[in-house]
Amino acid sequence: MARRSKGGLAQDLFSLAVVLPWWGGVVMAVVAYAVLHRYAVAEVASNVAPGQIGQMVVGQLIKALATWGQYLVPLMLLVGAAASAIGRRQRQGLVAEVAGSADGSALRSMGWRDFERLVGEAFRLRGYTVTETGGGGADGGIDLQLTKGGETFLVQCKQWKAYKVSVSVVRELYGVMAAQGAAGGFVVTSGVFTAEARSFVQGRNIELMDGPALKTMIDTVQLSKARSSAASKPVTLPAAATEPVCPRCGSAMVKRVAKQGANAGNVFWGCNAYPQCRGVRPVD
Repeated sequence: MARRSKGGLAQDLFSLAVVLPWWGGVVMAVVAYAVLHRYAVAEVASNVAPGQIGQMVVGQLIKALATWGQYLVPLMLLVGAAASAIGRRQRQGLVAEVAGSADGSALRSMGWRDFERLVGEAFRLRGYTVTETGGGGADGGIDLQLTKGGETFLVQCKQWKAYKVSVSVVRELYGVMAAQGAAGGFVVTSGVFTAEARSFVQGRNIELMDGPALKTMIDTVQLSKARSSAASKPVTLPAAATEPVCPRCGSAMVKRVAKQGANAGNVFWGCNAYPQCRGVRPVD
């Protein structure tokens, strides 16, 4: 879960870049350097009228801050972008690990932090924009905020294996949904829910996902991802279906039909440069 920043502006910039896609942090770093560099190289008048001394001091202060900031701000954004890329790769690894675990043991043995990352990545693969939030502990508040189609959804993650998720957890989520105007919500656990919790969500836009349901969702998104990847790959025709190369000049060849001679009516490969080149090949 995301913790409130206590490290000042540098920590805030890093945290901002971490939650963005890696390329978002890189773009922000480039823009920040361009803007700050402009102020860093700007000339500030040193000989001013007595009534303009305050303006000169402010200008000098901005120039000094920009001189350092043009390097420090992009640096923190780039470090955050690198952390974002590493984190995304780790999340994808968690999804692949759970998808490859036929008995679900990878999901059951996962710690709460990795569990939240896994759930976030699974929803991201379903087309949601995912923001990690929460109170900074194993059971602290809303863990993920999802957006899709202009609507907001809230997610509560419970990595509980020893006991069932009770109705109080679901009621807590429902109250936060009402307060924030969320369109829906999810409670996700690696364990199971009580009968009261399942009864409470009837008629409400809340979905309860236990361990098997989460495993099914991950398997589904992985399969969809694999199919999309396979469909995007270019299809290579077998060698027999492609045009051969002329043995004389190296040009492409086309199919022709002999009009006279002993082979009249037969199909053969003829050089595309005919009549300049009369190279031929038999049709296999």
